[in-house]
Amino acid sequence: MKSEERHSCGHHEAACVALVPIFNHLEDEQLQEVMKVVQSVSYKKGEIIYRSGDDSSSLYIVNEGKIKIYRLSETGKELLLRILEPGDFTGELALFKETTHEAYAEAIGNTKVCMISRIELQQLLLKYPSISLKILSEFSNRLEVSEKQTTSFATEKVETRIALFLAECADQEQKLEFDLPMSKKDLASYLGTTPETISRKLAELEERKIIIQKKQKKIEVLDLDRLLLIGVDGKG
Repeated sequence: MKSEERHSCGHHEAACVALVPIFNHLEDEQLQEVMKVVQSVSYKKGEIIYRSGDDSSSLYIVNEGKIKIYRLSETGKELLLRILEPGDFTGELALFKETTHEAYAEAIGNTKVCMISRIELQQLLLKYPSISLKILSEFSNRLEVSEKQTTSFATEKVETRIALFLAECADQEQKLEFDLPMSKKDLASYLGTTPETISRKLAELEERKIIIQKKQKKIEVLDLDRLLLIGVDGKG
């Protein structure tokens, strides 16, 4: 059973609407209109927000915490698709047709989610077409990431995938010390390898004085040039 808590409109919804890129371009009066149809739901760490096969009828926006989106292989192996952070959303296919979820969504930690039903969101899309353009832009970004991931699995060594991932983390954070956005287990799933291989390859990078592994998933990049070289041609 989900121990979700539902709340009426308030500061949680305001934070959601202000964060998410598909809404934050709207005028204040328009944002107030969006807030009226938003419902806040809380999940504890490990709780499933939706399962593959569940009806998809709402858009889910992360307000606080993180959500991992994954599929299960025929053997039951978890295949991580993406990690959602505050401002990110999922369930967008429900906007266009009645369908079922093809993946699982699980709260990584204590998480607050804002939900908007298909009917209410469709009305907003008709009234404010700019929201549709923002959603299409996000679709394009996700397709690009998915294509890169597929190509990486097919053509690149594990060392290269890890190096590129770490370099991207440093670039996104705009600093050389950052927290890994996921556990080693999830990182292994995302990069198409095993947790043991992730641990071994990170240790090798540390031995070569390219990175330092610190406490609580914190990584410091000591030599970004060599890390990028590994990401480009497997050498460094």
